Amino acid sequence: MSAAPTAPATGQLPAVGAPAPDFTLPSTAGTDVTLSALRGRNVLLAFFPLAFTSTCTSELCALSDDYEQFQSAATVVLPISVDSVPTLKEFKSKERLGLDLLSDFKREVSRRYGTLIEDRFYSNRVYVLIDRDGIVRWTYAEETPRTRRENSELLQRLRALEDR
Repeated sequence: MSAAPTAPATGQLPAVGAPAPDFTLPSTAGTDVTLSALRGRNVLLAFFPLAFTSTCTSELCALSDDYEQFQSAATVVLPISVDSVPTLKEFKSKERLGLDLLSDFKREVSRRYGTLIEDRFYSNRVYVLIDRDGIVRWTYAEETPRTRRENSELLQRLRALEDR
C-alpha cells in the first residue's frame, strides 16, 4: 500500500497576488454560493478531504466554534469538500456545525485550485485566504490530509491582512 501523496497531483495553488478563480458551488444552506458575490469581505477557503473523518471533524468543529471570531474579522469561512450536499448536511447536523459547507462533488473547483489528489479523488487539506478585492493573499497546503492549521494561525493571518 502506497503512502498518501504529499502534494496535489493536478496543479498549483493560486498564486499569491493573483485574482482568486471564481466559482459557484451548492451549500448545505440550500443555496448556491458564488465567490465573486462576496467581494468586500475577506474569504477563507478551507478545502477538506472528506466529511466524517477524524481530522476533518475536529477541524470543522473548531472552525464552527470560532466562527464569531472569523466574522468579527469581516471574513466568510467557506469549507469545501468533494462530498455530496446530502452527505455534508448529515455531517453538519451530526456535528452541530454553525457554518455552511460547500459541495464540490464534480471536483471542478478542487482541480481549478490545485487541491485535488487525483488518485484519491478527494481534496488535500488546503487554505486559501482571499482579500476584500478578490485577490489571493495566502495559501497553505498540508503535507498530508491528516494535518491541519490551528484557528489561531488562521486568525493571525487575517489580522495581518487587515493591518496591510
